[in-house]
Amino acid sequence: MARFKMTLEYEGTRYSGWQVQNNARTVQGDIIKAVEAVTKSREFEVYGAGRTDAGVHALGQVAHLEVRTQLAPQILRMKINDELPADINILRIDKAHQNFHARYDALSRQYVYQISRRRSAFAKRFVWWVKDSLEIEKMRAAAAIFTGKRDFRSFTADDPDEKSTTTSIEEFSMEESGSLILVRIRGSHFLWKMVRQMVGVITEVGRGKMTLGNVHEFFESASGIPATLTAPPSGLFLERVYYKGDAAVHDTEPMMRVL
Repeated sequence: MARFKMTLEYEGTRYSGWQVQNNARTVQGDIIKAVEAVTKSREFEVYGAGRTDAGVHALGQVAHLEVRTQLAPQILRMKINDELPADINILRIDKAHQNFHARYDALSRQYVYQISRRRSAFAKRFVWWVKDSLEIEKMRAAAAIFTGKRDFRSFTADDPDEKSTTTSIEEFSMEESGSLILVRIRGSHFLWKMVRQMVGVITEVGRGKMTLGNVHEFFESASGIPATLTAPPSGLFLERVYYKGDAAVHDTEPMMRVL
């Protein structure tokens, strides 16, 4: 058996997330079908670095593939892509160490969220259109509260009694590109719906409907308020997964340059 590192992109609109589910179409499920078609075998493993939710996209998801094949990585990539639908694309396949694990070897994950400040005829599937005026500096000040190692129990749909809700946020930044606000978040790992709830909260601060003091309070005691502010999945992209030796980069252009 050979082990490979796959880097891929996908539009998550039509999928119920990354992970295989019964009676639901998923990105991992379609990749498994494609690998089966190419290898004529079911004796292989496909494991992703992160479980993106329904409707969430990826620019740089990473998965490992363990499979018995004589195909060179580039040929394997082309053959699998030929079997995949148009909204999933393997960018590259590289040979990996036999012990490489896409999830457990990942040091951090980076997401980008696209907020649009105008209505668009083209970008509905890739942005969150916020009609209200947003104060970017207030959003930046709110984002700074999230950085560092903190307990994010107020920012997840996970049960804090069943798993740790402590995680480390290395970067939470914003930049403007035309009518878009690009929110970039990098951290050790993320809890279920955590990124979207963080974006929802800083957006509420940008609207002027929530204060920085309110944000601090979410870390002082558990609150259900962030859940009610969860940003839609359409604007969220898993941008990059970092492994040992990788340097942090911000090389992704906005997905909708028409904005």
